[in-house]
Amino acid sequence: QVQLVESGGGLVQAGGSLRLSCAASGRTFSGYTMGWFRQAPGKEREFVAAIKWSSSSTYYADSVKGRFTISRDNAKNTVYLQMNSLKPGDTAVYYCASRASTALLGMRIGNYYDNWGQGTQVTVSS
Repeated sequence: QVQLVESGGGLVQAGGSLRLSCAASGRTFSGYTMGWFRQAPGKEREFVAAIKWSSSSTYYADSVKGRFTISRDNAKNTVYLQMNSLKPGDTAVYYCASRASTALLGMRIGNYYDNWGQGTQVTVSS
């Protein structure tokens, strides 16, 4: 059973930075795709970033490209989302997700993923 636990959210001023962590357990994650999504109040869940665990290939939403960086630490079984130059529009609950696949098709869609964490709140003040 895969378990994902996010941490690192909080309140930050616009222009600031946060690093989110997603601790993954339950198996080895070679061959997995790990994703970050976010959902703001009254809005649809949206793709933020993804990483292929084995190759470390990364993918980003246009809205965060150049500001956010996704990475993984194999030894700690942890995926990170470094968020810089934060804007009020980045305010949302951020979720970590996983799927036992390296297929690119559908990777930016929530239904692609099999397991989800509980989410961590990120609030960016202006």
